[in-house]
Amino acid sequence: MEPIRLPNEKEINAAYEEGKDAVLRLFQDTLVVLTERIQKLEDQLAKNSRNSGKPPSSDGLEKPAPRSLRKRGRRSNGGQKGHAGHKLELVKKPDHIKKYEVANCAHCQKSLKGEKVHRLEKRQVFDLPKVRMEVTEHQVQVKRCSGCGKETRAEFPKDVTQTVQYGPEAKAQMAYLNHGQHIPLKRTCDVFEEFYGHRPAEGTVYAAGAEAAHLVASVTEAVKEHLTLHEAVLGNDETGMRIDGKLYWLHTTGTATLT
Repeated sequence: MEPIRLPNEKEINAAYEEGKDAVLRLFQDTLVVLTERIQKLEDQLAKNSRNSGKPPSSDGLEKPAPRSLRKRGRRSNGGQKGHAGHKLELVKKPDHIKKYEVANCAHCQKSLKGEKVHRLEKRQVFDLPKVRMEVTEHQVQVKRCSGCGKETRAEFPKDVTQTVQYGPEAKAQMAYLNHGQHIPLKRTCDVFEEFYGHRPAEGTVYAAGAEAAHLVASVTEAVKEHLTLHEAVLGNDETGMRIDGKLYWLHTTGTATLT
């Protein structure tokens, strides 16, 4: 944008010498130039990816609020009339059964130990068992040959590579909580400590996610190839996020079945 040219001292003095009308013309011409420049600047500030050809990344995190075209419904919140709903149902084979016997009649206090059971009433409680981190120690034998004097050691399992390490189930949960449920590293460690009484390092959670990404790399590439070559219609999204005070952009492409 070119700089604005304002009247210089010579032009102002000349208008003053000509009289009142000349001064008004000079003032009006200058005011028109400044007004046009202000309007251009305001138009540029108002532009975003919705009303111009600018990319979404130029909007920053201050994106315009979406306006829903849906009309407010007349239905009340919660489950609607006729909706089947979901509730707990008795299971045929519970994991544990606790029996409570009747010792005496609640009315006359007569002993009921020799009486037959008239019926059983059942109530079931669905709950989670208390869990804790289990440690499995792998020991391999080392033997010395009496013939040649050399040692031979049994083989550790292929996935047991370190003196101390986390197993596949623990690492899978770390990756799931961090990536599948979008829980930050520190809070993922908090969850492990509260649930299992054991706190992993944030770097361990990060490494578990990286390992999971490596394991599914071939699937990821196949999905990318399919979306690029075989899908006619795609959904694309660009979302901004702050990491260590810096703005990063997450781009996603997908369909109803692949992302």
